[in-house]
Amino acid sequence: MPWVSLAFVVVFALGALITVAPIRREPFSVLCFVAVAAIGELPVQAAVVVLAGTVAFATAVPHHGGLWWAALLIGLATTAVYVALAVVAHGSGRLVSASLDDASGGPIRAEGVDLRPAWATWWRLVIAIPFRFHRIRRIRNLDYAGDGLHRHALDVLVRRTDPPEAGPVLVYIHGGAWMIGDKREQGIPMLHELAARGWVCVAINYRLSPKATWPDHVVDCKCALAWVRENIAEYGGDPSFVAVSGGSAGGHLAALLALTPNEPEWQPGFEDVDTSVDACIPFYGVHDVTGDLEGSGAHGTGLADLLQRRVMKTTLEGDRAAFERASPDRRITSAAPPMFVVQGANDTLVPNRVARRFVERLRDVSAAPVAYVELPCTQHAFDILLTIRSRHTTLGVVRFLEGIRSRAIR
Repeated sequence: MPWVSLAFVVVFALGALITVAPIRREPFSVLCFVAVAAIGELPVQAAVVVLAGTVAFATAVPHHGGLWWAALLIGLATTAVYVALAVVAHGSGRLVSASLDDASGGPIRAEGVDLRPAWATWWRLVIAIPFRFHRIRRIRNLDYAGDGLHRHALDVLVRRTDPPEAGPVLVYIHGGAWMIGDKREQGIPMLHELAARGWVCVAINYRLSPKATWPDHVVDCKCALAWVRENIAEYGGDPSFVAVSGGSAGGHLAALLALTPNEPEWQPGFEDVDTSVDACIPFYGVHDVTGDLEGSGAHGTGLADLLQRRVMKTTLEGDRAAFERASPDRRITSAAPPMFVVQGANDTLVPNRVARRFVERLRDVSAAPVAYVELPCTQHAFDILLTIRSRHTTLGVVRFLEGIRSRAIR
């Protein structure tokens, strides 16, 4: 029994340690993400489990030997670390608010908008998994390309009660290294919160590698955006205000959509459709795909190798220009729309210097507002579950979008 108790608390202690101080070099960077992506975002639940387990084992073992004391002390210390992580997560609200106050071009306000959670209530935080919400209607698998391909499908999310008649629109692009993922799996807390507030949300699929070859991915996203511009009014959306968001590879594609409106090369057959967007919120996006050691290659060559072999299907040496055209931080112009860039400080898949450099270049060139928040002790894909931190970032997105929309109306 003492050995079981010790093993139990050591596993959670390692989880806390990796959350606070992850290894950022490949291949350990990927292993760190896999190990703590979920537990690092659920510190309250982890603290309760560790404390309950520690107390249960301590009372069940009658003889207080060295192993007993080791398990007890490690368990209590680990509980304290998870409590501290919960405090840090709660502090994300202050950081998000400060980032919007400090946005280039002046503070982004959402005057008259109630920023209390409409969907992300406290009991949903306890459950964490964003189950289907019966008050939100999800219209599934609309064919945005007209060719019947299952990857050319999107879902529209609207609230059932008092459905919008001309609601602002958010298009969400899932991540997954351009090779995996689905529109049903990511961004759900943010989409449900916005839909509950009267937004019309659109979650899209796109062709995936290795079957698809770049730029198929971004062409599909632009095609979906073109469909939204032409058809979203039928579902209660206002095509005059369309924002785009996504995480990881989806953040990369969202940023590219925002920075390359009406790009003929990436709009074959629909060159005349307006594919501009009014705002962009990339979460932990891959804003550099060149493998630059000062950017996406800071943790190793894994991303560059994957892109060359599976996605771009060409080499950096053979066609570096293609990689640069596919890098959002190389496509910035003064016409860039307002952006709210969100990044985790402890992201082991996308180095935080990628986001920092992207924001720096945006602020140097763009005439639109740019806000940036870098969240401490935060891993990649932190917003998939409904957690303390993801609720704060979601409400920050609400403030950002409503603030930008009010500016557009004025």
